[in-house]
Amino acid sequence: MTTLAQNHSLFDIDQELDLLLNEIQDQAEVNGTDSVAPELIERFQQFCHVHTEKVDRIGHFLKLMEARANYCREQAARLSERARSTENKVERTKNMVIYYLESRGLPKVEGLEFTLRMQKNSHDSVVVDDEVQVPIMFRDVEAKIPGQLWLKIQSYLPAEEERELDACIREMKPNSTAIKAAIAAHEVVPGARIRRGFHLRVA
Repeated sequence: MTTLAQNHSLFDIDQELDLLLNEIQDQAEVNGTDSVAPELIERFQQFCHVHTEKVDRIGHFLKLMEARANYCREQAARLSERARSTENKVERTKNMVIYYLESRGLPKVEGLEFTLRMQKNSHDSVVVDDEVQVPIMFRDVEAKIPGQLWLKIQSYLPAEEERELDACIREMKPNSTAIKAAIAAHEVVPGARIRRGFHLRVA
């Protein structure tokens, strides 16, 4: 990449092209096209090339960043799944060792580097044998609830239970679909509006 393209933004390059073009037109109008200074034409052509180079540079950058973002998302999902799989293997292996120790009445087994010891927990733990049979009142529920339904649910609750429900909220964010529908029906949505925007297509 040339120094000019590195040191100038797309806005700078575009502004310089406008200035150069105006200067070329001014000289041509005064003394004719042949009178335009060669160095002015050369600089204009140079900035045309820089403009093209800058656009290509931005295109390459965007493609690279999009590919990197997709890769990171894929890796995050892959690593999350690997972590769950690894945790399950750890749990199965620990349970196998505990079963081995219990079946032989041993408190521990020793290797050269590690000792595997069975110790009683300091508190009771829950064992779920069949998750399907566990009543919903004994479950934590993570749900995606539209705001209108949330307000309707709250309207049936006493103030104390409404506060308890609010305390369960982990995240709230605007629902674009609901906002669009409301504004399309000529409703006012404070803090939101509709506009037809643009997106950048890199081809």
